[in-house]
Amino acid sequence: MSEFDIAPLDLKMRIDDDEDVFILDVREPEEWRLANIGGTLIPLGELSQRFSELDPDREVFVLCHHGVRSSRACMFLRQNGFKKIKNIRGGIEQWSLEADPSIPRY
Repeated sequence: MSEFDIAPLDLKMRIDDDEDVFILDVREPEEWRLANIGGTLIPLGELSQRFSELDPDREVFVLCHHGVRSSRACMFLRQNGFKKIKNIRGGIEQWSLEADPSIPRY
């Protein structure tokens, strides 16, 4: 795990501790409808046009299905001045396995 990753269980503990976390979900709307953890949906293909909707000073946790698209999104955001970006390791698939089994797997 790199310094830019966060394990699903670590993020879940922060949420359970009532921390104000911001989750950016870069999956497609159809995927989001199947399973989501309440993040803000901006599909990866729209991120280059919509990243100005995000606060560059806020810690942002990026989620996709398995962690590949979210890793790309993290690199893009870092290149555009975002300093507090974390990739949710393993995506929503790993989230379902480690943090919250009530979230459907697909």
